[in-house]
Amino acid sequence: MTGNARLEDLRRRVQQDPSSIAFAQLAEEYRRAGQLQEAVDVCRAGLTIHPGYLSARVTLGRALIELQQLEEAQVELERVLKSAAENLAAIRGLAEIHHRRGSLAEALSQYRAALALARNDPDLEQTVSDLTAQLEPATPEPDEGLSFEQATSELFVQPPAAEPQAGSPADQEPDPPPLFNSSRDAAADSARTRAVRTVAALESWLQAIHASRVERHA
Repeated sequence: MTGNARLEDLRRRVQQDPSSIAFAQLAEEYRRAGQLQEAVDVCRAGLTIHPGYLSARVTLGRALIELQQLEEAQVELERVLKSAAENLAAIRGLAEIHHRRGSLAEALSQYRAALALARNDPDLEQTVSDLTAQLEPATPEPDEGLSFEQATSELFVQPPAAEPQAGSPADQEPDPPPLFNSSRDAAADSARTRAVRTVAALESWLQAIHASRVERHA
């Protein structure tokens, strides 16, 4: 039986018996054929008699989404999930509502819930992957300390050799160092402090690289 013939057959059955549960099938056929308002009207008429018919309520919600009546669609789909928390079509419908509104975090949560029920669905997998890439920022570079190149340079740089004072003989015996040289001690402390900071910057940089690799392969 062709699509049109099936639709006509269902329409006759519902006209002959308005209380028939065939209204749900008729509404779904209307929705698939793009006759969205007809699908909504049939669903609402049938649900006044069979309010617990969940598949018809899902069809109603999906048709309302396509008509951009998102608030009404959300009410219908959430009503379905109160009775059937794992209704895949209702979960996907809610995800689409959030997605259309631009509420990407909520949409991703619902898409992940749907993917948990339909693990081999390539469309869901792609959607979850795309939204995850949009919402989860890349691993940030360390915002303090030196870059890797700078840190490496600091570790291996050699202090310049002291130049002889102008006018002094090259072979002049240098003055003996004072017993206590505060400027030299301060310079040594500064060098040690800088070395510690440089090592810390290298460690932070390497940890960021490791975390980024772990996340990519997770």
